[in-house]
Amino acid sequence: MNKQEMAAGADNVTLSEDGKLVIIDQTKLPNITEYLTLETAEDIFDAIFELKVRGAPAIGICAGYGIYVLARSIDTEDYGVFLEKFREYKEYLNSSRPTAVNLSWALNRMEALVLENEGTPVTEIKDLLEAESRKIQEEDIAMCRAISEFGLTLIKDGDGILTHCNAGPLATSRYGTALGPILLGKEKGMNFHVFADETRPLLQGARLTSYELSKAGVDVTLICDNMASMVMKNGWVQACFVGCDRVAANGDAANKIGTSGVAILAKHYGIPFYVLGPTSTIDLNCKTGADIEIELRNPDEIKKKFYEKPMALEEVKCYNPAFDVTDNSLIAGIVTEKGICRAPYTESLAKLFE
Repeated sequence: MNKQEMAAGADNVTLSEDGKLVIIDQTKLPNITEYLTLETAEDIFDAIFELKVRGAPAIGICAGYGIYVLARSIDTEDYGVFLEKFREYKEYLNSSRPTAVNLSWALNRMEALVLENEGTPVTEIKDLLEAESRKIQEEDIAMCRAISEFGLTLIKDGDGILTHCNAGPLATSRYGTALGPILLGKEKGMNFHVFADETRPLLQGARLTSYELSKAGVDVTLICDNMASMVMKNGWVQACFVGCDRVAANGDAANKIGTSGVAILAKHYGIPFYVLGPTSTIDLNCKTGADIEIELRNPDEIKKKFYEKPMALEEVKCYNPAFDVTDNSLIAGIVTEKGICRAPYTESLAKLFE
């Protein structure tokens, strides 16, 4: 990828001309750029579960394309048989990761289209599903641009910005959410200095965020997660931008593990902490962060992954939650494609859907 492609965001999740789902395997970055063609339910499930595709918006796009690819493989013209098999695939894919709401959002949207077209020939329904899956990605591109524009109003040329995990082009379609304002500002001639938390234990900040920003020509410094307090104390950070996987109705936001700690530090140092994400990540049926299911992952991600030898004894227990929840009281604003929401979030988030 060249700088121009990286700044705008190359298509990391696409539907090929012959109707196949193609993704960049993000587990191989930054050293290897490998494209995977996903054709079976098991392939798509594995890609989402193993974080070969990751980032809430990108997971939603992958789910939309994936369920279309699987629907196309259902060999029947009987609507009832088709619907039953479609729902089997939908539930299977939906079980791959529980926290990011975009997964179920995209799958439910595709199912709604099938239900709305009962009586339509199955062949035509498949065509409608293809168009809808492409529409999900097109909407994501427009969403990223709008979030980037709104987010850019919160920072000024020369600011230092700290981010955690990865919410750039690789996690979406274009620009990203948390990185979107930075990349858009760069296009407009603005310059920022970004501190990227490495984001243990899967190192999305080191492997992906620093990669994207460096390729886009943005001044980026990689830091360990436990260095965030130091750079804030030194006065090098004027704002924190993070993405989100699910936002509750009260503004509590689930994001990659470690995010809530960044928010607490930012509050202590008087630095505004912003959450950036599309309205599809807002779950008004989820009242508070306490209702968000937190995915627990394999202990080997802490003890073995990225190490030549295990860094802990086999018998040592590990607690490995993939996400934590940042309390709404720590969030200065939630930036969506429809605008910037402020506290009280129960009111401002609800207004987005009126």
